[in-house]
Amino acid sequence: MKFSLIVHASPFSAQTSSTAYRYAKCLLEEGHQIFRIFYYGDGVLVANQQIAPPQDETNLLSSWQSLAKTHNLDLVVCIAAAVKRGVLDDNEAQRYNKENANLALGFELSGLGQLAEAIAVSDRVITFGN
Repeated sequence: MKFSLIVHASPFSAQTSSTAYRYAKCLLEEGHQIFRIFYYGDGVLVANQQIAPPQDETNLLSSWQSLAKTHNLDLVVCIAAAVKRGVLDDNEAQRYNKENANLALGFELSGLGQLAEAIAVSDRVITFGN
């Protein structure tokens, strides 16, 4: 089956964001395909390369990056939600006159069209968070 995941939850509150990661990992281990993972709302915060979690906590950013690299996953961050929360790629940092971009490697800023496409082509779409 072909899945897409939507992650709304912040990587800092509750366990929802880490549950999304574990779910994705299990899907891939079971032989399913993940078409896209779309980060929306506070979920976009996971793509901030400046995040430095405590050593005794899972680093979701590096976990997603590793999983994406191994399985060639499409990690898409909603551009409107990201800019609102200060997660910027080089283009958006320049556009808003910010000194630095902080979008982590392996993530892509894009619009809701990417979400619509994921919904259209996936057999199942699973949402994590509100």
